[in-house]
Amino acid sequence: MKTKTRYWTMALALAGVLAAAATTASHSAGSDLVVFDWAGYELPEFHPKYTEKQGSAPTYAFFGDEDEAFEKLRSGFKSDLAHPCSQSVVKWRDAGLLQPLDTSKITAWKDLNPGIMKMKDLATSADGKAWFMPWEWGNTQLTYNSDKVDAKDVQSLKAFADPKFKGRVSIGDNVDDAYALAALVIGLKDWTQMTDDQFKQASDFLRQVHKNVRLYWTDTTNIVQALTGNEIDLAWAWNDATAQSVLAGAPIKANRDTKEGISTWVCGYVRLKDAPGNADQAYDFLNAINEPDVANVLVKNWGYGQANAKGMAAVDPALLKGKGYDDVDKFVDKTLFQSPIPAELKQKMIAEFEKIKAGY
Repeated sequence: MKTKTRYWTMALALAGVLAAAATTASHSAGSDLVVFDWAGYELPEFHPKYTEKQGSAPTYAFFGDEDEAFEKLRSGFKSDLAHPCSQSVVKWRDAGLLQPLDTSKITAWKDLNPGIMKMKDLATSADGKAWFMPWEWGNTQLTYNSDKVDAKDVQSLKAFADPKFKGRVSIGDNVDDAYALAALVIGLKDWTQMTDDQFKQASDFLRQVHKNVRLYWTDTTNIVQALTGNEIDLAWAWNDATAQSVLAGAPIKANRDTKEGISTWVCGYVRLKDAPGNADQAYDFLNAINEPDVANVLVKNWGYGQANAKGMAAVDPALLKGKGYDDVDKFVDKTLFQSPIPAELKQKMIAEFEKIKAGY
């Protein structure tokens, strides 16, 4: 995605300005498409063929997490496409926010990873309708400063609650990632079946982690700056935090092989109901980001995999091995997949996480 770290930093610094403009402005010249997205995904390396065809990039509006995005869309915000992840697709669909995808207009639909496509209630619903185009997938994983942290001290996710790291820890200000961490620690790989007792155990662990937290990171630039600026030594972060920190020359490593494992998620794009823009442009965008060449950008600069299996097959095998994608079965063996969870449980998580962050 990023050819230069400096460019990435500048782009993310402008994200707030762009978000405000995109929320209130109409559309960019030459393109009527509005994409509601995570900050950072607006960079041109992800959709060069769209810009080439349309004459300009889409207009972007940004959100910090999917619950924020959900509430904004329910309040009437209009966009053509949005970028949710696996744990939110059913919620958005059931709330009537989405419209089905016409897969005949997505040229590489049949090239999407079979393992991802067969996941229940993700890309398609039981009636066969397609609602979600998987695009990138990756992990939330233990990430650390190898100059300051001995590898033997971070072989377990319980390290996040170890008093020796007091004031040197960061986890995301993201309820899904937080409870994925806690669920793994208590030995739970399927959080959809979390009992009341397990919820209490998970919440108790997060309260222990809170005692060590210096900051709850909000986006990639936030956590990368904290890691590279020696503000923290240990983080529960996405793949791109490691990739970007290494590009910046910092001694940051990830341990994907902790005793408890990692969390895996799949994100992608949906068409929103009553989308105001041109449908052909929406499919041009989906086809552009699904180009096999984009896989190399995702893997090299973000540490993510592309859902397009042909794209991943074309990436340098050495690069795939270095990022941990050479053996996909092993990659997801010890993992909690962030699949959709019952609405009542999700609301409990949201409410409890707010209490935890406030020190209660």
